[in-house]
Amino acid sequence: MALGLPSVLPNPQPAIGDLVRGPRPSFSFEFGPAKTAEGERLLWQAIRELESLQPSFVSITYGAGGSTRDTTVAVTERIATDTTLLPMAHLTAVNHSVAELRHIVGRLAGVGVRNLLVVRGDPPGDPTGEWVQHPEGVLYAEELVRLVRESGDFSVGVAAFPYKHPRSPDIATDTEYFIRKCRAGADFAITQMFFDADDYLRLRDRVAAAGCDTPILPGVMPVTKITTIERSEQLSGAPFPPALAARFARVADDPEAVRELGIQQTSEMCQRLLAEGAPGIHFITFNRSTATREIWQNLQVGVEV
Repeated sequence: MALGLPSVLPNPQPAIGDLVRGPRPSFSFEFGPAKTAEGERLLWQAIRELESLQPSFVSITYGAGGSTRDTTVAVTERIATDTTLLPMAHLTAVNHSVAELRHIVGRLAGVGVRNLLVVRGDPPGDPTGEWVQHPEGVLYAEELVRLVRESGDFSVGVAAFPYKHPRSPDIATDTEYFIRKCRAGADFAITQMFFDADDYLRLRDRVAAAGCDTPILPGVMPVTKITTIERSEQLSGAPFPPALAARFARVADDPEAVRELGIQQTSEMCQRLLAEGAPGIHFITFNRSTATREIWQNLQVGVEV
C-alpha cells in the first residue's frame, strides 16, 4: 500500500534495476553534494562534462549523518529536470524519522525520480562510532528498503561490501545481511570502492552461492594521489592491497606518475571485471571528471557503449 504517495510516478524514469540486467554493461558516475560555492561550480562542471558520455545513470550521495539531505535532494531534482541524465538519489536512515524519510521520498517522486540507493548510513562525526537509531526511525537498511518499496513504484539499490561492512562480525554474516536487503525488495546493488578485482568476484560468487541473483555493480575509484592510499581503509572498509601499494610506493615522489598508474590500474581492473561478467561499472568521481573520462575512454577499446 502506498504511504500517501502516487503509485505511479509522474513521467516515470527507467528503472536502474532493469538497466543493469540488460544485454550491455551499464556505465554510471557518482557525485557528492557541494559544501561551498566553488564546490558547487566544480560539481556542475563535472556533471556537464560527463553528461556528454551519456552514462546509464548518475548518483548523488548523502552526507555523513544526513548532513547534506536537502542539498542531495536539490541536486537530484535539478539533474532530473535540467539535464539529460538519469539521476539516482542516495537515502540514509541516520537522524531521520520515518515521517521525514517518507517526505524525502515524496519530494523526489514529485519530480519523477524513480531510483534510490538506500543505506543505513554512518553516525555523524565519527563513522566508526556507535550507531544510534532515531527514536522514530528505522534500525536496519532492510527496513528502509521496505519503506521505499511501500511508497511507490521505485527501483531500489543497496550497498554491498567486497570485504565486509566494518560493523559486520565476519564475511558470512555480512553476506546474510546483504541477502536480507535483497529479499526486502532491493533489485540491484553497488559496492563500496575496492582496489582488487578478486574482492568483487569473491563477493559476487558467495552471494550467488547463497541463491541470490541480485545484480551487483562494482564501485571503482582510481588512485590519483598517494593520500587516497592512506585513506583507503576509511573509504573502503578494507586495507589497501599490499602488492598494489608497493607499485605506487615506487613512484610516490612523482605525482603525475602516481596519477598515470592509478588510471592504468583502474582501467585494467575494469576491463577484467567486465570480462568476468560484471553488469557494469560505477565510477566514484569525487566531483572531478578528468580521470573518470580517461578510464571510460580506455574501456572503449574493448567495450562498445
